[in-house]
Amino acid sequence: MKNMGNMGNMMKQAQKLQAKMMKLQEELAEKTVDAAAGGGMVKVVANGKQQIISITIEKEVVDPEDVEMLQDLVTAAVNDALTKSQEMVSGQMSKLTGGMNIPGLM
Repeated sequence: MKNMGNMGNMMKQAQKLQAKMMKLQEELAEKTVDAAAGGGMVKVVANGKQQIISITIEKEVVDPEDVEMLQDLVTAAVNDALTKSQEMVSGQMSKLTGGMNIPGLM
C-alpha cells in the first residue's frame, strides 16, 4: 500500500508541473527575441511560440538587381530569430524542470 501513496504523490507533482508549464507557455508567448542580418539591414522579432512577429527591411538593402541577397538576409535573420526563441524556451523550461530533460516537453 505504501507504493500507492507514492504514486498519488507523483501524480500530484506531475499535475503541479503541468500547471506551471501551461503558465510558462503563456508567458513565453508574450516574450520576444530580436535578430538581425546584414549589419541590421534586416531585423526580425520572434516570440516564445516560435512565431515571427515582425520583419523590418531597410530600404537601402532593397535592390531589384540583387533580390537573392535580400532573400538570403531575410532567411538568415528569420533563422537566427527562431534559434534565439528556441534557446529562450529551452532555458525557461530547464529552470522549471530543474534541468531534467523530460521527453516531450520541448
